[in-house]
Amino acid sequence: MKNILIIGLGRFGRHLAEKFIELGDEVMVVDKDEEAVQTIMNTVTFAQVGDCRKEEVLRSLGINNFDICFVCIGGDFGSSLEITDLLKSLGARYVVSKAGRDIHAKFLLKNGADEIVYPEKDMAAKVAVKFSSNHLIDYFEISKDVAIYEIFVPDSWGGKSIGSLNVRAKHDINILAVRTLSGELNSNPGSDYVFTSGEQMIVLGTQSSVKKFIR
Repeated sequence: MKNILIIGLGRFGRHLAEKFIELGDEVMVVDKDEEAVQTIMNTVTFAQVGDCRKEEVLRSLGINNFDICFVCIGGDFGSSLEITDLLKSLGARYVVSKAGRDIHAKFLLKNGADEIVYPEKDMAAKVAVKFSSNHLIDYFEISKDVAIYEIFVPDSWGGKSIGSLNVRAKHDINILAVRTLSGELNSNPGSDYVFTSGEQMIVLGTQSSVKKFIR
């Protein structure tokens, strides 16, 4: 369990807080908009109305007690930059700041952010990859060139084993798991595993090799 501070309750900040709570973490949210705080106060661990551009407000939160501090202010870059800088100067362990543009990210990193997130940009990229390909269910990018993909097993593979299909050599992908028709996840299936049409598989590969395979 981690102690999380989230500053800014726009859509991203609110969804982030809800997900951390779902994962069992302790979450404190702060926003200068009282109405925004009231809408989530019964969901999170702690909620407070406050202007985090003021050093005394941040000091009152006990910044050192949080494992990660998120600055989720999207529309006011000046405030985001100021709060990021204040958090780091007050001893925040790890600061993650939201950015909408690369130039914003550059200044945030120079002023104390340990990591930058681009919620809209990242989601747009993920949606584009998903809908530009056939049979793609989901994917997780590991690096610029490599990702883990969840895709449907080709109908032509039904009744055939992984070994007989020679998947790695022919398609340059590694099968990490297979989700059966009943929803059970078979992790690290062996070469003797026989596919059933309609199953899903989780594979690791370069974007080019997987894209070629599923098109």
